Amino acid sequence: MNAPATRAVMDALSADGGEARFVGGCVRDTITGQVVHDIDIATHEPPDRVMELLQRANLKAVPTGIAHGTVTAVVDKEHFEITTLRLDVATDGRRADVAFTEDWVEDAARRDFTINALSMTMDGIVHDPFGGLDDLDNGRVRFVGDPETRIKEDVLRILRFFRFHGIYDKAGPDGAALAAIKNCAHLLPTLSGERVWAELTRIFLNPAPVSVLRLMHDVGALVHILPEAQHFDRLEALAAIEENGPDPVLRLAALIETDKAGALKISQRLRHSNHDRDRLAGLCVDGGMITEDITDTVITGEIIIGEIIIIIIIIITIITRRLPASGIPTSAHIATASHAPVVSV
Repeated sequence: MNAPATRAVMDALSADGGEARFVGGCVRDTITGQVVHDIDIATHEPPDRVMELLQRANLKAVPTGIAHGTVTAVVDKEHFEITTLRLDVATDGRRADVAFTEDWVEDAARRDFTINALSMTMDGIVHDPFGGLDDLDNGRVRFVGDPETRIKEDVLRILRFFRFHGIYDKAGPDGAALAAIKNCAHLLPTLSGERVWAELTRIFLNPAPVSVLRLMHDVGALVHILPEAQHFDRLEALAAIEENGPDPVLRLAALIETDKAGALKISQRLRHSNHDRDRLAGLCVDGGMITEDITDTVITGEIIIGEIIIIIIIIITIITRRLPASGIPTSAHIATASHAPVVSV
């Protein structure tokens, strides 16, 4: 965040003595040593003043969400989202009406989790009004303030909790958060399919998504967005052998119990792209069964390319778990494996 383009934006915003800070994920990722992708900046300056300051410094200013206080600065093809400090006046579970403020703590109080309520000045001073640094250090994901209040402001925060829990958890899930999620999980269907799939995609991109998805299932959240999720062991087997990195659509196919028609309904519900819809439908076989011929092919070690090989290795995992102590598969074990549910290409 010391790049010349970043410094140019920060210098422009503070040219007349105003204050600007980095906020949200870029601060969290900098502290934890992760790659920073998007830089968000907050300032007490109102949006029209932000536009003026940027233009005076010969920087491109785009009023991307000026009614909500957001202006985008574009420098050397890099985008910086700048938002005026604000507080929520009214919320409906998906969006908020806001008022501008000059109070940094009020602005931080409207954020979802303590680890996202951090702000940092250009010279590296971190402001931490809600204990986010301690939570990062100890691997905790906690809501800012009352968890149920935060969730009802934006129901997507339920899914965001599980995503961040999967990334940062060292101490187990926060009890107050889980209690609030149980009480509010029935609100998840009010979210758009696009928002749900965007968060599920990020969860599936976790190197080990199964523990997160099992937790979602256990607290009654997963059933409201993906009731077809049944095959956690199959997903775990897939995640263990993927060589080309996580594939969210393939992982979704491994997790769900459905046929081609059901897969199309899921894609419609989650507002998949045409490409993802067709892939998911192609991966889900009618009846969800494999044939004995396919099992025989696996045992002989025939090499098959593409997504088929991933599915075959899952079948090998199923067979291996059912081997007798001698390690030699019997016809009974092969027959049992041949009736194991599996996704297909």
